Amino acid sequence: MSEHVIRARYTDLTIRVYQAYRPEIARPALKAGRFVAPFSMQRMTWIKPSFHWMMYRSGHASKPGQEMVLGIDITREGFDWALAHAELSRFHPRTHASYEEWRRRLDEAPVRVQWDPERDRHMNIVAGVRSIQIGLSGEAVVRYVNDWIVHIEDVTAIAHRLAQSADAAGVPEESPDHLELDYPLSQALRRKLCRED
Repeated sequence: MSEHVIRARYTDLTIRVYQAYRPEIARPALKAGRFVAPFSMQRMTWIKPSFHWMMYRSGHASKPGQEMVLGIDITREGFDWALAHAELSRFHPRTHASYEEWRRRLDEAPVRVQWDPERDRHMNIVAGVRSIQIGLSGEAVVRYVNDWIVHIEDVTAIAHRLAQSADAAGVPEESPDHLELDYPLSQALRRKLCRED
């Protein structure tokens, strides 16, 4: 079985991804229900379906520039479009005919995918499990901001409470990872994106 499995909180219509920002970006987004200035659509923006990986990346919303964590519900149609238009961030001989061909495809793709070791609630690596990060640029960022976002929620307080309870026994009931399930992928997307290292 592939260690590359997208675990996410999703419904029939939406999927939740996470991002961490400084308050100057997060607060206007919460108020508007979408990303607005000073958010820049000229830069690549990374979305992460795994709550624990977002906690690891942001230090439970404590790292500079990542003081607020947002749970963003986007359409599954948009999420699937992103995966269909993605290129792996690393060269894989079994997927790419040559390094040059991969580099060309990466430069042209509006989306890139990378897989990182998944983390548990103590921020330890989960052996044999990879967590997906999806980088959106160009057309993908425009679609994300203007078409895909359904709802934005501030989950910073939950991040802080989980950090405080990290040494306690058991997993807090409010931890969003309780709601994460394996996200269905077509065989074509699995072959394209779920490569073993």
